[in-house]
Amino acid sequence: MPERSEVTVGQLLLAEYQSVKDEQKARIGFRDNLLYVTLAAVAAVIAAAAQAGQAAMLLALPPVCVVLGWTYLVNDEKISAIGAYVRRELGPRLAELAAPDGEERAAAFGWESFHRGDARRVSRKVVQCVVDLLAFCVVPLTALVVYWAGARTSGGLLFLSVLEALTVAGLGAYIVRYAVPFGSGDDA
Repeated sequence: MPERSEVTVGQLLLAEYQSVKDEQKARIGFRDNLLYVTLAAVAAVIAAAAQAGQAAMLLALPPVCVVLGWTYLVNDEKISAIGAYVRRELGPRLAELAAPDGEERAAAFGWESFHRGDARRVSRKVVQCVVDLLAFCVVPLTALVVYWAGARTSGGLLFLSVLEALTVAGLGAYIVRYAVPFGSGDDA
């Protein structure tokens, strides 16, 4: 009979921790690069519209910013969810396994909670919300205002631009909604 390899619950929890932290790290890098991609896309569309003298080309900015902004927001939410999972599920389970019966449990993965106690955390979260709104909402809304201020607007493109404005406003509402609970422990 072949020998079975014994894997402990603690080893499984540590492997899961490593796996979710790797995912979190990858998502952080991807999320942060989305701001640079957005800046590059905005610059390219504005340059093309200016060079062609076509304000209607600015109508490309809202869908681009909404797609990139939504992707940014979804990744940011998953990053926060991973942090909450480590703090609320993995850490306590591993701490329980590590403490002998009757002894007080030490907290596992202390950094997961420690970095959240910074006195300037709330102000950083507010500034990040403003940056997100500027990058993904104010810029495309400004492009729409420039388009609307132009003398040549067609009925179809005007209708499309209003739909785009509503979509950008919806994204802005989600950005603010996800930023508001920054004191509740639901984010990372």
